[in-house]
Amino acid sequence: MPTFTYSARPATGGDLRTGEVELKSKDDVVSYLHRQKLIPVAVKEKQKEFSFSFGSGVKTRDIVIFTRQFATMINAGLPLVQSLDILAEQTENEKLRNVIKDVLHDVESGNTLADALDNHAEVFTKLFVNMVAAGEAGGILDIILLRLAVFLEKNDALIRKIKGAMIYPVVIMGVALIAVVVLLIFVIPTFQEMFAASGVPLPLPTQFVISLSEGLQAYWWAVGGALVGLGFLLRQYYRSDAGELAIDKVVLALPVLGNVQRKAAVARFTRTLGTLVSSGVSILEGLEITAKTAGNRVIHDAVMGSRKSIAGGETISGPLKESGVFPPMVVQMINVGEQTGGLDEMLTKIADFYDDEVDAAVSALLSALEPIMIVVLGVVVGGMIVAMYLPIFDMIGAVQ
Repeated sequence: MPTFTYSARPATGGDLRTGEVELKSKDDVVSYLHRQKLIPVAVKEKQKEFSFSFGSGVKTRDIVIFTRQFATMINAGLPLVQSLDILAEQTENEKLRNVIKDVLHDVESGNTLADALDNHAEVFTKLFVNMVAAGEAGGILDIILLRLAVFLEKNDALIRKIKGAMIYPVVIMGVALIAVVVLLIFVIPTFQEMFAASGVPLPLPTQFVISLSEGLQAYWWAVGGALVGLGFLLRQYYRSDAGELAIDKVVLALPVLGNVQRKAAVARFTRTLGTLVSSGVSILEGLEITAKTAGNRVIHDAVMGSRKSIAGGETISGPLKESGVFPPMVVQMINVGEQTGGLDEMLTKIADFYDDEVDAAVSALLSALEPIMIVVLGVVVGGMIVAMYLPIFDMIGAVQ
Protein backbone atom coordinates (compact mmCIF):
# COMPACT_ATOMS: atom_id res chain seq x y z
CA MET A 1 0.00 0.00 0.00
CA PRO A 2 1.46 3.43 -0.93
CA THR A 3 2.59 5.94 1.69
CA PHE A 4 1.48 9.56 1.36
CA THR A 5 2.98 12.64 3.00
CA TYR A 6 0.60 15.46 3.79
CA SER A 7 0.44 18.96 5.21
CA ALA A 8 -2.80 20.31 6.65
CA ARG A 9 -4.21 22.95 8.94
CA PRO A 10 -6.76 22.42 11.74
CA ALA A 11 -10.28 23.50 10.78
CA THR A 12 -10.36 25.70 13.88
CA GLY A 13 -7.11 27.41 12.89
CA GLY A 14 -3.56 26.86 14.01
CA ASP A 15 -0.13 25.85 12.82
CA LEU A 16 0.48 23.74 9.75
CA ARG A 17 0.75 20.02 10.51
CA THR A 18 2.66 17.44 8.49
CA GLY A 19 2.69 13.66 8.61
CA GLU A 20 2.57 10.36 6.75
CA VAL A 21 -0.22 7.83 6.26
CA GLU A 22 -0.63 4.53 4.39
CA LEU A 23 -3.78 4.54 2.27
CA LYS A 24 -4.79 3.40 -1.21
CA SER A 25 -5.19 6.80 -2.92
CA LYS A 26 -4.97 10.57 -2.49
CA ASP A 27 -8.78 10.72 -2.15
CA ASP A 28 -8.57 8.36 0.81
CA VAL A 29 -5.93 10.61 2.39
CA VAL A 30 -8.14 13.69 1.91
CA SER A 31 -11.09 11.85 3.49
CA TYR A 32 -8.86 10.74 6.37
CA LEU A 33 -7.76 14.35 7.00
CA HIS A 34 -11.35 15.58 6.93
CA ARG A 35 -12.25 12.98 9.57
CA GLN A 36 -9.41 14.33 11.68
CA LYS A 37 -10.93 17.85 11.26
CA LEU A 38 -7.96 18.98 9.20
CA ILE A 39 -7.97 21.02 5.97
CA PRO A 40 -5.55 19.47 3.41
CA VAL A 41 -2.90 21.80 1.99
CA ALA A 42 -0.74 19.30 0.07
CA VAL A 43 -0.84 15.52 -0.41
CA LYS A 44 1.98 13.67 -2.20
CA GLU A 45 2.82 10.02 -2.64
CA LYS A 46 6.11 9.14 -0.98
CA GLN A 47 8.62 7.41 -3.23
CA LYS A 48 9.82 4.05 -1.96
CA GLU A 49 13.47 4.04 -0.94
CA PHE A 50 15.84 1.09 -1.06
CA SER A 51 17.30 1.10 2.43
CA PHE A 52 18.07 -1.27 5.24
CA SER A 53 16.10 -0.73 8.45
CA PHE A 54 17.13 -1.89 11.90
CA GLY A 55 13.85 -0.93 13.58
CA SER A 56 13.01 1.93 15.91
CA GLY A 57 15.38 0.78 18.64
CA VAL A 58 12.46 0.44 21.08
CA LYS A 59 11.28 -3.06 21.99
CA THR A 60 7.67 -3.96 22.68
CA ARG A 61 8.64 -4.77 26.27
CA ASP A 62 9.91 -1.19 26.73
CA ILE A 63 6.57 0.18 25.51
CA VAL A 64 4.64 -2.18 27.81
CA ILE A 65 6.63 -1.06 30.87
CA PHE A 66 6.24 2.60 29.89
CA THR A 67 2.49 2.17 29.42
CA ARG A 68 1.94 0.35 32.74
CA GLN A 69 3.98 2.89 34.71
CA PHE A 70 2.23 5.76 32.95
CA ALA A 71 -1.19 4.27 33.80
CA THR A 72 -0.22 3.81 37.46
CA MET A 73 0.91 7.43 37.79
CA ILE A 74 -2.20 8.86 36.12
CA ASN A 75 -4.44 6.61 38.25
CA ALA A 76 -2.64 7.85 41.37
CA GLY A 77 -3.55 11.43 40.49
CA LEU A 78 -0.19 12.71 39.21
CA PRO A 79 -0.47 15.44 36.56
CA LEU A 80 0.23 14.41 32.97
CA VAL A 81 3.33 16.59 32.59
CA GLN A 82 4.86 15.40 35.87
CA SER A 83 4.22 11.74 34.95
CA LEU A 84 5.97 12.16 31.61
CA ASP A 85 8.88 13.94 33.27
CA ILE A 86 9.35 11.07 35.75
CA LEU A 87 9.13 8.47 32.99
CA ALA A 88 11.70 10.32 30.90
CA GLU A 89 14.14 10.25 33.81
CA GLN A 90 13.75 6.59 34.74
CA THR A 91 13.41 4.96 31.30
CA GLU A 92 16.54 2.94 30.52
CA ASN A 93 16.14 2.81 26.74
CA GLU A 94 17.84 5.92 25.38
CA LYS A 95 15.73 6.09 22.23
CA LEU A 96 12.48 5.87 24.20
CA ARG A 97 13.78 8.40 26.75
CA ASN A 98 14.36 10.96 23.99
CA VAL A 99 10.93 10.26 22.50
CA ILE A 100 9.24 10.78 25.90
CA LYS A 101 11.10 14.09 26.29
CA ASP A 102 9.81 15.19 22.89
CA VAL A 103 6.28 14.15 23.86
CA LEU A 104 6.63 16.08 27.13
CA HIS A 105 7.72 19.19 25.23
CA ASP A 106 4.77 18.93 22.84
CA VAL A 107 2.30 18.49 25.70
CA GLU A 108 3.77 21.50 27.53
CA SER A 109 3.35 23.46 24.29
CA GLY A 110 -0.38 22.84 24.35
CA ASN A 111 -0.79 19.73 22.20
CA THR A 112 -2.88 16.79 23.31
CA LEU A 113 -1.07 13.65 24.41
CA ALA A 114 -2.42 11.75 21.38
CA ASP A 115 -1.10 14.39 18.95
CA ALA A 116 2.27 14.37 20.69
CA LEU A 117 2.51 10.58 20.44
CA ASP A 118 1.40 10.67 16.80
CA ASN A 119 4.56 12.62 15.95
CA HIS A 120 6.56 9.48 16.76
CA ALA A 121 4.89 6.89 14.55
CA GLU A 122 8.03 4.73 14.55
CA VAL A 123 7.48 4.05 18.27
CA PHE A 124 3.75 4.53 18.92
CA THR A 125 1.39 2.82 16.50
CA LYS A 126 -1.89 4.24 15.21
CA LEU A 127 -3.68 1.84 17.53
CA PHE A 128 -1.80 3.26 20.52
CA VAL A 129 -2.46 6.87 19.46
CA ASN A 130 -6.16 6.36 18.76
CA MET A 131 -6.77 4.60 22.06
CA VAL A 132 -5.00 7.39 23.95
CA ALA A 133 -7.13 9.93 22.07
CA ALA A 134 -10.28 8.03 23.10
CA GLY A 135 -9.04 7.90 26.70
CA GLU A 136 -8.39 11.65 26.77
CA ALA A 137 -11.81 12.40 25.28
CA GLY A 138 -13.59 10.12 27.77
CA GLY A 139 -11.54 11.07 30.82
CA ILE A 140 -10.42 7.45 31.33
CA LEU A 141 -6.80 7.71 30.23
CA ASP A 142 -5.52 5.49 33.08
CA ILE A 143 -7.96 2.68 32.20
CA ILE A 144 -7.10 2.92 28.51
CA LEU A 145 -3.37 2.77 29.24
CA LEU A 146 -3.85 -0.39 31.33
CA ARG A 147 -5.84 -1.98 28.50
CA LEU A 148 -3.07 -1.02 26.12
CA ALA A 149 -0.44 -2.67 28.30
CA VAL A 150 -2.44 -5.90 28.49
CA PHE A 151 -3.05 -5.86 24.75
CA LEU A 152 0.62 -5.25 23.93
CA GLU A 153 1.73 -8.08 26.23
CA LYS A 154 -0.66 -10.60 24.68
CA ASN A 155 0.12 -9.47 21.14
CA ASP A 156 3.85 -9.74 21.81
CA ALA A 157 3.35 -13.24 23.24
CA LEU A 158 1.47 -14.23 20.07
CA ILE A 159 4.28 -12.95 17.84
CA ARG A 160 6.90 -14.79 19.90
CA LYS A 161 4.94 -18.04 19.51
CA ILE A 162 5.03 -17.70 15.71
CA LYS A 163 8.71 -16.75 15.63
CA GLY A 164 9.56 -19.58 18.03
CA ALA A 165 7.85 -22.07 15.75
CA MET A 166 10.00 -20.96 12.82
CA ILE A 167 13.37 -21.14 14.62
CA TYR A 168 13.59 -24.95 14.50
CA PRO A 169 13.09 -25.42 10.73
CA VAL A 170 15.31 -22.44 9.89
CA VAL A 171 18.16 -23.80 12.02
CA ILE A 172 17.81 -27.31 10.57
CA MET A 173 17.71 -26.07 6.99
CA GLY A 174 20.70 -23.83 7.68
CA VAL A 175 22.72 -26.75 9.06
CA ALA A 176 21.70 -28.92 6.10
CA LEU A 177 22.76 -26.22 3.63
CA ILE A 178 26.16 -25.82 5.32
CA ALA A 179 26.66 -29.60 5.33
CA VAL A 180 25.86 -29.85 1.61
CA VAL A 181 28.21 -26.97 0.72
CA VAL A 182 31.06 -28.49 2.77
CA LEU A 183 30.55 -31.88 1.12
CA LEU A 184 30.48 -30.42 -2.39
CA ILE A 185 33.50 -28.14 -1.97
CA PHE A 186 35.85 -30.11 0.31
CA VAL A 187 34.83 -33.79 0.46
CA ILE A 188 33.62 -34.64 -3.06
CA PRO A 189 36.84 -33.42 -4.81
CA THR A 190 38.87 -35.91 -2.71
CA PHE A 191 36.71 -38.79 -3.89
CA GLN A 192 36.85 -37.44 -7.44
CA GLU A 193 40.68 -37.61 -7.49
CA MET A 194 40.59 -41.14 -6.13
CA PHE A 195 38.09 -42.28 -8.77
CA ALA A 196 40.09 -40.63 -11.57
CA ALA A 197 43.24 -42.48 -10.47
CA SER A 198 41.44 -45.84 -10.32
CA GLY A 199 39.81 -45.51 -13.74
CA VAL A 200 36.60 -47.16 -12.55
CA PRO A 201 33.45 -46.21 -14.54
CA LEU A 202 31.25 -43.93 -12.43
CA PRO A 203 27.53 -44.61 -11.85
CA LEU A 204 25.07 -41.90 -12.90
CA PRO A 205 24.33 -40.68 -9.31
CA THR A 206 28.08 -40.26 -8.68
CA GLN A 207 28.55 -38.35 -11.95
CA PHE A 208 25.67 -36.06 -11.00
CA VAL A 209 27.12 -35.26 -7.56
CA ILE A 210 30.59 -34.64 -9.03
CA SER A 211 29.07 -32.32 -11.64
CA LEU A 212 27.35 -30.36 -8.84
CA SER A 213 30.66 -30.10 -7.00
CA GLU A 214 32.53 -28.87 -10.08
CA GLY A 215 29.79 -26.38 -10.90
CA LEU A 216 29.73 -24.95 -7.38
CA GLN A 217 33.54 -24.63 -7.25
CA ALA A 218 33.71 -22.92 -10.65
CA TYR A 219 30.62 -20.73 -10.41
CA TRP A 220 30.10 -20.15 -6.68
CA TRP A 221 29.93 -16.41 -7.32
CA ALA A 222 27.14 -16.89 -9.86
CA VAL A 223 25.16 -19.15 -7.50
CA GLY A 224 25.53 -16.66 -4.65
CA GLY A 225 24.59 -13.75 -6.89
CA ALA A 226 21.56 -15.60 -8.23
CA LEU A 227 20.32 -16.35 -4.70
CA VAL A 228 20.79 -12.73 -3.61
CA GLY A 229 19.10 -11.48 -6.78
CA LEU A 230 16.19 -13.86 -6.34
CA GLY A 231 15.74 -12.72 -2.76
CA PHE A 232 15.84 -9.07 -3.83
CA LEU A 233 13.30 -9.59 -6.64
CA LEU A 234 11.01 -11.54 -4.32
CA ARG A 235 11.22 -8.75 -1.75
CA GLN A 236 10.38 -6.10 -4.37
CA TYR A 237 7.51 -8.20 -5.67
CA TYR A 238 6.12 -8.53 -2.15
CA ARG A 239 6.26 -4.74 -1.78
CA SER A 240 3.77 -4.36 -4.65
CA ASP A 241 0.05 -4.71 -3.95
CA ALA A 242 -0.39 -7.63 -6.35
CA GLY A 243 2.72 -9.41 -5.06
CA GLU A 244 1.78 -8.98 -1.42
CA LEU A 245 -1.70 -10.36 -2.05
CA ALA A 246 -0.41 -13.32 -4.11
CA ILE A 247 2.28 -14.34 -1.59
CA ASP A 248 -0.03 -13.97 1.40
CA LYS A 249 -2.61 -16.14 -0.34
CA VAL A 250 0.01 -18.83 -0.88
CA VAL A 251 1.06 -18.63 2.78
CA LEU A 252 -2.53 -19.12 3.98
CA ALA A 253 -2.95 -22.06 1.61
CA LEU A 254 0.07 -23.97 2.98
CA PRO A 255 -0.96 -27.21 4.78
CA VAL A 256 0.22 -26.61 8.36
CA LEU A 257 1.96 -23.23 8.37
CA GLY A 258 -1.08 -21.64 6.71
CA ASN A 259 -3.28 -22.87 9.56
CA VAL A 260 -0.95 -21.23 12.10
CA GLN A 261 -0.92 -17.96 10.15
CA ARG A 262 -4.70 -17.92 9.78
CA LYS A 263 -5.37 -18.55 13.48
CA ALA A 264 -2.75 -16.00 14.52
CA ALA A 265 -4.31 -13.41 12.21
CA VAL A 266 -7.79 -14.10 13.61
CA ALA A 267 -6.48 -13.78 17.18
CA ARG A 268 -4.71 -10.51 16.35
CA PHE A 269 -7.73 -9.09 14.50
CA THR A 270 -10.28 -9.89 17.20
CA ARG A 271 -8.11 -8.74 20.10
CA THR A 272 -7.15 -5.49 18.38
CA LEU A 273 -10.69 -4.59 17.33
CA GLY A 274 -12.13 -5.66 20.69
CA THR A 275 -9.62 -3.49 22.57
CA LEU A 276 -10.32 -0.48 20.35
CA VAL A 277 -14.13 -0.77 20.50
CA SER A 278 -14.15 -1.26 24.28
CA SER A 279 -11.95 1.84 24.62
CA GLY A 280 -14.39 4.08 22.80
CA VAL A 281 -12.79 4.19 19.34
CA SER A 282 -15.39 4.30 16.56
CA ILE A 283 -15.99 1.03 14.74
CA LEU A 284 -14.95 2.55 11.38
CA GLU A 285 -11.68 3.88 12.76
CA GLY A 286 -11.15 0.64 14.66
CA LEU A 287 -11.56 -1.49 11.53
CA GLU A 288 -9.14 0.71 9.59
CA ILE A 289 -6.49 0.41 12.30
CA THR A 290 -7.13 -3.32 12.73
CA ALA A 291 -6.71 -3.94 9.00
CA LYS A 292 -3.22 -2.43 9.10
CA THR A 293 -2.18 -4.67 12.00
CA ALA A 294 -3.56 -7.88 10.45
CA GLY A 295 -0.15 -9.04 9.22
CA ASN A 296 -1.63 -10.57 6.06
CA ARG A 297 -2.94 -8.79 2.96
CA VAL A 298 -5.81 -11.24 2.49
CA ILE A 299 -7.02 -10.55 6.05
CA HIS A 300 -6.44 -6.83 5.49
CA ASP A 301 -8.67 -6.76 2.41
CA ALA A 302 -11.40 -8.74 4.17
CA VAL A 303 -11.41 -6.30 7.11
CA MET A 304 -11.44 -3.25 4.82
CA GLY A 305 -14.38 -4.82 2.95
CA SER A 306 -16.14 -5.13 6.29
CA ARG A 307 -15.40 -1.45 6.95
CA LYS A 308 -17.07 -0.45 3.67
CA SER A 309 -20.05 -2.59 4.64
CA ILE A 310 -20.40 -0.78 7.97
CA ALA A 311 -20.14 2.61 6.24
CA GLY A 312 -23.01 1.50 3.97
CA GLY A 313 -25.20 0.61 6.94
CA GLU A 314 -24.67 -3.15 6.85
CA THR A 315 -23.05 -5.57 9.34
CA ILE A 316 -19.40 -6.54 9.87
CA SER A 317 -20.03 -10.27 9.69
CA GLY A 318 -21.40 -10.29 6.12
CA PRO A 319 -18.17 -9.34 4.27
CA LEU A 320 -16.09 -11.46 6.65
CA LYS A 321 -18.18 -14.49 5.72
CA GLU A 322 -17.97 -13.71 1.98
CA SER A 323 -14.16 -13.42 2.12
CA GLY A 324 -13.86 -17.10 3.09
CA VAL A 325 -10.85 -16.23 5.28
CA PHE A 326 -12.49 -16.30 8.70
CA PRO A 327 -13.80 -19.57 10.19
CA PRO A 328 -17.61 -19.88 10.39
CA MET A 329 -17.52 -19.91 14.20
CA VAL A 330 -15.78 -16.51 14.26
CA VAL A 331 -18.26 -15.01 11.81
CA GLN A 332 -21.23 -16.31 13.78
CA MET A 333 -19.90 -15.08 17.12
CA ILE A 334 -19.23 -11.62 15.65
CA ASN A 335 -22.76 -11.62 14.24
CA VAL A 336 -24.18 -12.46 17.67
CA GLY A 337 -22.02 -9.75 19.24
CA GLU A 338 -23.40 -7.17 16.80
CA GLN A 339 -27.00 -8.16 17.44
CA THR A 340 -26.69 -8.16 21.23
CA GLY A 341 -24.59 -4.99 21.48
CA GLY A 342 -21.70 -6.86 23.11
CA LEU A 343 -19.30 -6.89 20.18
CA ASP A 344 -16.24 -5.92 22.24
CA GLU A 345 -16.79 -8.73 24.77
CA MET A 346 -17.43 -11.27 22.02
CA LEU A 347 -14.26 -10.24 20.18
CA THR A 348 -12.22 -10.64 23.36
CA LYS A 349 -13.65 -14.14 23.92
CA ILE A 350 -12.75 -15.11 20.36
CA ALA A 351 -9.22 -13.76 20.84
CA ASP A 352 -8.74 -15.75 24.07
CA PHE A 353 -9.97 -18.91 22.34
CA TYR A 354 -7.70 -18.44 19.34
CA ASP A 355 -4.68 -17.76 21.52
CA ASP A 356 -5.05 -21.34 22.73
CA GLU A 357 -5.69 -22.48 19.15
CA VAL A 358 -2.41 -20.88 18.06
CA ASP A 359 -0.59 -22.85 20.77
CA ALA A 360 -2.11 -26.08 19.47
CA ALA A 361 -1.37 -25.15 15.84
CA VAL A 362 2.26 -24.34 16.66
CA SER A 363 2.65 -27.71 18.40
CA ALA A 364 1.14 -29.44 15.35
CA LEU A 365 3.52 -27.51 13.08
CA LEU A 366 6.57 -28.58 15.06
CA SER A 367 5.36 -32.19 15.18
CA ALA A 368 4.93 -32.21 11.39
CA LEU A 369 8.25 -30.50 10.71
CA GLU A 370 10.40 -32.94 12.68
CA PRO A 371 9.88 -35.99 10.41
CA ILE A 372 9.96 -33.78 7.31
CA MET A 373 13.34 -32.37 8.30
CA ILE A 374 14.70 -35.85 9.02
CA VAL A 375 13.56 -37.09 5.61
CA VAL A 376 15.03 -34.05 3.83
CA LEU A 377 18.39 -34.42 5.58
CA GLY A 378 18.43 -38.17 4.91
CA VAL A 379 17.62 -37.81 1.23
CA VAL A 380 19.99 -34.92 0.50
CA VAL A 381 23.02 -35.63 2.67
CA GLY A 382 22.60 -39.40 2.80
CA GLY A 383 21.99 -39.55 -0.95
CA MET A 384 25.22 -37.70 -1.66
CA ILE A 385 27.23 -40.02 0.59
CA VAL A 386 25.72 -43.15 -0.97
CA ALA A 387 26.41 -41.78 -4.46
CA MET A 388 30.10 -41.37 -3.61
CA TYR A 389 30.40 -44.89 -2.15
CA LEU A 390 28.84 -46.68 -5.13
CA PRO A 391 32.13 -46.66 -7.15
CA ILE A 392 34.02 -47.93 -4.11
CA PHE A 393 31.74 -50.96 -3.98
CA ASP A 394 32.46 -51.53 -7.69
CA MET A 395 36.21 -51.22 -7.01
CA ILE A 396 35.98 -53.82 -4.21
CA GLY A 397 34.03 -56.16 -6.45
CA ALA A 398 36.61 -55.79 -9.24
CA VAL A 399 39.47 -56.63 -6.83
CA GLN A 400 37.71 -59.76 -5.62
